[in-house]
Amino acid sequence: MADDAERLLSETAAAWGLALNERQLAQFHRYLDELIVWNDRFNLTAVRDRAAMVRRHLLDSLWLARDWPAQPANLIDIGSGAGFPALPLKILYPDLPVTLVEATGKKAEFLRHIIDCLELTGARVLNERIETVGRHPAEREQYDIVTARAVAELRVLVEYALPLLRIGGRLLAPKGRDPEAEIVAARNALALLGGEISLCQPVDIPGEERRSLVIVTKIAPTPVRFPRAVGVPAHRPL
Repeated sequence: MADDAERLLSETAAAWGLALNERQLAQFHRYLDELIVWNDRFNLTAVRDRAAMVRRHLLDSLWLARDWPAQPANLIDIGSGAGFPALPLKILYPDLPVTLVEATGKKAEFLRHIIDCLELTGARVLNERIETVGRHPAEREQYDIVTARAVAELRVLVEYALPLLRIGGRLLAPKGRDPEAEIVAARNALALLGGEISLCQPVDIPGEERRSLVIVTKIAPTPVRFPRAVGVPAHRPL
């Protein structure tokens, strides 16, 4: 990693109470190296500048862990794309079991490649649609944390996420500067699916526009009819 970008990552994470050791910094360095190479083939991210990648991908991902009281038991990421935020969180917490759900084959191929390159044990990729994963008994109501970045509006996202969470589990949903309209539109879905908004907080990344993090907590079991069939949540939101 270029010196300035590495310094930005290390110093900002430390200021957030997330100290990174030499192995972790080397893994982040390799991650960006591989992302830059594969991006020419698969267009994994529109961000090309290395320092911008640190801000918009790595630090944006690590922000989610700032206020964790302890490492969660496990995490599942929806629509993982190039692996953000799940893989930076996996690098931060090497013992954290992580599942990445990515429906696009080429992106899933990259995820498997980078997991091998970084020697990340306890990380797996599911090359499936999230509606299918949410109905599988081995995945349903098994997770402490669901993450999803730029996947869908909140009322759609909670139908994808809440079936995967155990009671007390949380959906961490990065959103734009003002997510209030999405929160209001999601009220019916939250009531049906057993979730509630527990926090909406600003996200301040150095050099980036302010955004928000919406946290949804699961407070009741999700009815077995959810999620609905592939494509239905997006086309007919609750």
